[in-house]
Amino acid sequence: MDPFWTVLLLRMLATAAVVVAVSLLVERSGPLVGALVATLPISAGPAYVFLAADHPPDFVAASAAASLLSVAGTGFFMVAYALVAPRVPTAVALGAAIAAWLAGALSLSLVPWPLPAAFALAFGVNAAGGWLTRHRRGAASRAVLRPRLWHHAVRAAAVMGLVAAVTVVGHAVGARAAGLATLAPIVFTCLIPILQPRIGGPATASMVAFSLDGMMGYAFALTLLTLTAVPLGSAPALALALAACCGWNALFLAWRRRGAG
Repeated sequence: MDPFWTVLLLRMLATAAVVVAVSLLVERSGPLVGALVATLPISAGPAYVFLAADHPPDFVAASAAASLLSVAGTGFFMVAYALVAPRVPTAVALGAAIAAWLAGALSLSLVPWPLPAAFALAFGVNAAGGWLTRHRRGAASRAVLRPRLWHHAVRAAAVMGLVAAVTVVGHAVGARAAGLATLAPIVFTCLIPILQPRIGGPATASMVAFSLDGMMGYAFALTLLTLTAVPLGSAPALALALAACCGWNALFLAWRRRGAG
């Protein structure tokens, strides 16, 4: 099988699995745990493996730099959703979030950002968003019915269709577009219509608000990938970026639990 289709299939399956898992975790364990799982590179990781298999390290580095702008756009997505979700229907809240991501990521991509500025932008937008949405954290979930097996199948099918569309588009139009598409908020676009009708807008907004902290880890990981892909090679650079993402979320969880204790 062509490597593109192999990794596309892996990415579709991984994203579907994480969306189903996170929806269950948020319902049973709360927004914080769900947010930390949702912001692991389970979807973006396979996409970058595909890029590394099909392109030289300089393409991977250029895509990672472009992904920083998408991380900033995802910050706009999360802030817009977290602020409006408790007061409006799911479709309206999700539409506002997607519009914010499109406006942010596409407008930012029109400007040539040096790497330090792109990192500061991606980190700063999500850090500021965490402060702006701090009052949304900690909302309790409302009671929900236990989902049936076919509910999970429908969730997974919808997620895989969206992942396929975004990945194919990103593959077709170059490094910059691939970087933007790879870090598009696919997981959250799929999670929100699942969670908000089940646990309510306030609890879903809480999960999204916590996720802003996890997205700051992506800023470090993508900057590391941009800097190391060419000198070290794509595989070691991707391993370092993965460690950065996982390490950031682990430290954040430890800090939150220590603060709660």
